[in-house]
This record gives sequence, C-alpha cells and structure tokens, in this order.
Amino acid sequence: MVVLQVHFLLIPFLMSVMGAAQYLMQDAALLSYIDQRFLSLEKRLEKCNQDALEYVDEFRDFSKTVLSRLAGLNTDKAEVKSEVENLLTRIDHAQRDIDYFGSVTDSNACVEVHEDLVKQQLLEEAEEKKRLKLMLNASCDHMLAGIRSLKIVKKTGGKHGSWMKDPGKKHTKIYLLSGSVNNVILEFANIMTFMENNHTLRARRVLLPLPWEGTGHVIYQGFLFYHRYGSLNEIIKFNIQRRNVADQMLLPGAGRIPAYQLSPQTKIDLAVDEQGLWALHAEPETGGNIVITKINHATMAVEHSWDTRCSSKDAEAAFMACNTLHVVYNSPSGGTSRIQCVYDVLDALNAYVNPGLRFPKRQGSHSTVHYNPKEKQLFAWGDGSQIIYKLHTEQK
Repeated sequence: MVVLQVHFLLIPFLMSVMGAAQYLMQDAALLSYIDQRFLSLEKRLEKCNQDALEYVDEFRDFSKTVLSRLAGLNTDKAEVKSEVENLLTRIDHAQRDIDYFGSVTDSNACVEVHEDLVKQQLLEEAEEKKRLKLMLNASCDHMLAGIRSLKIVKKTGGKHGSWMKDPGKKHTKIYLLSGSVNNVILEFANIMTFMENNHTLRARRVLLPLPWEGTGHVIYQGFLFYHRYGSLNEIIKFNIQRRNVADQMLLPGAGRIPAYQLSPQTKIDLAVDEQGLWALHAEPETGGNIVITKINHATMAVEHSWDTRCSSKDAEAAFMACNTLHVVYNSPSGGTSRIQCVYDVLDALNAYVNPGLRFPKRQGSHSTVHYNPKEKQLFAWGDGSQIIYKLHTEQK
C-alpha cells in the first residue's frame, strides 16, 4: 500500500521533470538555429563585401581600359582624317588629269561647241540689248557731271517726307506728302503758293483710301504711285483727279529689307526719269545690293530687272536719270551727301562707276532725292526742308 502511494507520487514528479527537460531541449534547438542563421548572414555579408570590392577593382580596370582605347581612337581619328584628306587630294589630282586628257582628246569638238555657245550667247545679248534700247528710248544721251547749286524752297514738316512736281503734265502744281506713314496729299497751284506762310490754307487736300509707307512715292501722268502701308510689296496707282485707286501690283522680291540703310522707313523707292517709272529696292539674296526694276506705268507690269553692285549700306537715297541709277551715300550721324555709285542699265562697260559727286554747301541727311526729268533738277527733302538741286550734265 505504501509502495503504491510512493509510485503515484513519483509519476507527477517525473512527468514535470521530463517536461522541463523537453522545454530545455527546444530552447537549445532554437538558439542553435538562430546561431546558424546569424553565421549564414555573416558569411553572406562578408561575401557581398568581397564582391563589392571586386566590382570596384573591375570598374577601375575597365575605366583605365576605356580611357586608353579612347586615346587610341583619337590618334586613329587623326590618322584616318589625314588619310582621307590625302585620298581626296589624290582624287582631285586624278580628276584634273582625266579632265585634261579628255580635253586634249576632244579638243576640236570642244572648241567647236564652245564657239557655237559663245556665238549664241553674243546673239542673245545683242537681241536683249536691242530690245531694252527700244523699250528705253535710246535718245537719252546725257549723263550727270555735277551738282551745281541748291535752293532751300521752304522748311515745313518733319524729318521724313517728299515733295515733287508731275513731270508728265504741263501744269506747275506742287505736291507735298509729309511723314513716312500718312494718307493726305497737299496740292498747291504753283511753287509761289507753296512758299507762302499760310500755304496749308491754300492747298487742296486729297485723301487716300489706303495710306502710304516710307517716302519713295512719285507722281507721274496724273497718278500717285506709292508703297501701300502694311503690305510687303504692294504698289498702288492712285488717280489724283478722280480720287480713286486705278490699279495695283506686287513687286517681286521687294519689301523685306530697307532700300537704303540710312532711310529704314523706305522699303520700296519709286523713281521717274526720261524713260518713265522705276522701282528701287534691296534684297537679302543680293547681299543688300540695290535692285532696279522697270515698270510699265500704264499696265503696272514689270518689264525688266537689274541686280546692281551698288550697296544699300550707308545709302540714304537714290534716283534714276537717263536710264542710270545714282545712289546717294552719307554717314550715320549726317554729313555731306555724295553720289558714290552709278549704274547705267544700257552700258555694260560703265555699269558700275564711282563719280564721287558731292552735294554742295550743306550738312545733314536726305529723306528723299527725286529727279525731275522735265526740269533736270533734283527735288529733295532734307531734315524737314524742301530743297531743289540744279544739275550739270554732259554728253555720254
């Protein structure tokens, strides 16, 4: 009986001891697992560190290799460039030799062909010159030899403007167009009326339906020809008596840059001489040189154009006289105006000359200089003054 009681008492004790031992074994296993995991992580971290060091070393070696190869490429590039240039030189020499041998082989045929081309070109030039002389009455045989004197008729208006007579009419009317943008023409019965102190009260006012731009307008055969304000290259033909627009045209290539550097308000400068109506302008394609265009005033059609070598740089104005362009130059600050470029459209030998003609007794600048073929005088607008220059001419 006592033995049974002892047995029953030992069983719970042994069970508790065994449970405690089991828990201890589980904790030891967990600790061992954690220790193994830390060891594994440490090894992986160490390997990662070693790999990173290896990558750095490899990148340094790669950078050195790339820089070395780039240096080699620069050397190779210079060598290749030299070889290419040498090859091009050799090809050029070879081409010259081929052309030479070809010309020697076919010299007779080439001479015949070239002679035919030259003859044809001479015939075409002769026909063109003949046509131009018929179009531009060849009776104009005088040339400008000097500017004799000036007369300041009046001082009215601002810096920009123009004034003129109609060389195509017998009347003595004076026309005043003040400003570089306006739509009012003042018409005076004669120059004496214009010179009066209250001249504006005696003037007939003519309103234009479309305003002008610049100061390059002219009056010819009872019509005002002017560059329309706000347009690139539209020229208006206005009937002064009837007060309506009679016609208009577009002038090819004009209007993109000023006709004269020192008169930037004028993109198209119209002119009249013994042969009728002309247009003067500059184009970027000609390097800013002045282009002459002959216009049929009746049909408003372009008859012919000439590219001149007269530069628009430091030019303030120009005029046509007897088929010849005369360009007036000055300094940007204003000084003595002078004619330094002349272009005769019918004389190829004298198409570009520098006569060095100076305007007398005056310091300043011109807004416009227009030639009157009927009176052989220049009507100019200079710093608000209306000026007449008398000309000295000689036989061509």
